[in-house]
Amino acid sequence: MDVNWLNDLRALAETLNFSRAAERRNITQPAFGRRIKALEDWAGCRLIDRSTHRLSLTPEGEIMLAAAGEIIARLEKAKADLESARTAGGVLTFASTHALSFTFFPTWFRNLGPSAAATPVRLLSDNMIACEKLMADERADFLLCHHHGQAAINLAEGDFKYVTLASDTLVPVSRRAADGGPEFRLPGTEAHPVPLLGFDEQSGMGRIVRAALPDLAALHVKPVFTSHLAMVLKALAQDGKGIAWTPRSLADQDMEEHGTLSFAGGPEWFIDVTIILMRPRRQLSALAEEFWGLAERRVGRDSSQNRAARAR
Repeated sequence: MDVNWLNDLRALAETLNFSRAAERRNITQPAFGRRIKALEDWAGCRLIDRSTHRLSLTPEGEIMLAAAGEIIARLEKAKADLESARTAGGVLTFASTHALSFTFFPTWFRNLGPSAAATPVRLLSDNMIACEKLMADERADFLLCHHHGQAAINLAEGDFKYVTLASDTLVPVSRRAADGGPEFRLPGTEAHPVPLLGFDEQSGMGRIVRAALPDLAALHVKPVFTSHLAMVLKALAQDGKGIAWTPRSLADQDMEEHGTLSFAGGPEWFIDVTIILMRPRRQLSALAEEFWGLAERRVGRDSSQNRAARAR
């Protein structure tokens, strides 16, 4: 028995449509159908009546659906209890997108000072959708991610708040040619579209690019590869496979005079973003609340120093 099968059954019971249920469960329709069939094989009977135009649950399916609700509720409660026990044990859990886990989190956390350095931490690095789910399921205290005003974060706004830690820019890059310019340059043409190394649907940065550049197709780009990993897309751009939007913080060293990357387009295709730390508005553990206060104070000091530097 796979607990995912029970959630699949619930999604199908709510939508009565294999395609919509598969979309809700974030898997392909053929894979979803195989999982429902696996649940029926495990149960030893048909759970879905497919004989009519409109799907429905069989009587056995209704029994299984009721059991699924009870089982999932008990498992979720057990998970919440375990998370509470973990939090009480003095561990901070961060959900972070992959790029920030490698490029931002270590330096930022170290710069918070000795009190933060002495705090036990668990860092869960994943794509944006998975990070959002970790927060929604209360399995992480904080979420570290990129943010853009036109790209919504899929968490209830009234239940969460955030502080801005830093700024960043998503820039289009391509392998540097012998003359120092990019091998591929925006925009392409209808006859010669530019190969695009794009973010997939799981990626928060992909969500930002699509929101900030809704007319991307007008640039005559041709998707040739997708991933939720900015580092993979950057590496493929370095190999000459196409252009990729990547955080400037991730590509800075490679953009230097003798680096392997070059801008594939002008500032009109740059996307200014911020790096934020999110938390639930509800009361967290004493340790998490103490850390949040530390992070807010650090943001305040950084802002004051930046204002003073600009005044000079």
